[in-house]
Amino acid sequence: MIQAADLINKIEAFAPKSLAEKGDPTGLQIGDPNQPIQRVMTTLDVRPETVQEAIEKKVDFIWAHHEPLFFPAKNLDLTDPQNKMYADLIKHDIVVYSSHTNLDAADGGLNDWLCRAFGIEEAIPLVPDEVNDKAGLGRIGRLKKPKSLSDYAKTVKAVCQVQEVRLIAANPQKMIERVAVLGGDGGKYWKEAKAQGADLYITADLYYHVGHDVLAADFAVLDPDHHMEALAKEPMAKKVQEWFGEELTAIVSQVNTDPYRYL
Repeated sequence: MIQAADLINKIEAFAPKSLAEKGDPTGLQIGDPNQPIQRVMTTLDVRPETVQEAIEKKVDFIWAHHEPLFFPAKNLDLTDPQNKMYADLIKHDIVVYSSHTNLDAADGGLNDWLCRAFGIEEAIPLVPDEVNDKAGLGRIGRLKKPKSLSDYAKTVKAVCQVQEVRLIAANPQKMIERVAVLGGDGGKYWKEAKAQGADLYITADLYYHVGHDVLAADFAVLDPDHHMEALAKEPMAKKVQEWFGEELTAIVSQVNTDPYRYL
């Protein structure tokens, strides 16, 4: 029988916690690592609706990218939906483990998966790890052939399955070839992407005033929404099957946890 700790050990060998950004509470969130497990669900976020999905599908281990305990609970009042979610997880013996910025930085991890989805080839770390130069935040590489910003933005929009993307660029018809990407909130690294010769930087949550700085620097940033990281759910499930084969069943959450709607 596979225990939660067996899967955790595989995850941490692939995405070491040492790669996580300072202050990131990555790792075991809820549950007993010695608990036997059979069904694993991968998800971007752990929200009440994903927990109900896990309960309905008889999941006993959730491997998430974002931590449900990023903001610690101040009480255990179960009228609070967030607290009730924690109680439901405990009641149904569901272990929750999160790989956040360490999965972003891992060699072959989230940002490599984003490169594959966005057609970025020959990718190397944008901000290399001090110990392992194959790991690190973000990636920078090349498209197979140059494309206009406008056309490439449509490609990313389709891949991410979002209604809109935000393009910060003076000339949407500018041709691009070298592209950098950093999943999630990576706005502070746009200067690094430009310095390394990127024609375009793909990231999320770029601030308004930073957008003005990007335009003033004659650079381009494409923001397809933080939820672009949901592209990692499928590769995460494939990793579980690669590690354990038929000993564990891995399923991908079908719940869309993007909080934004565009009207």
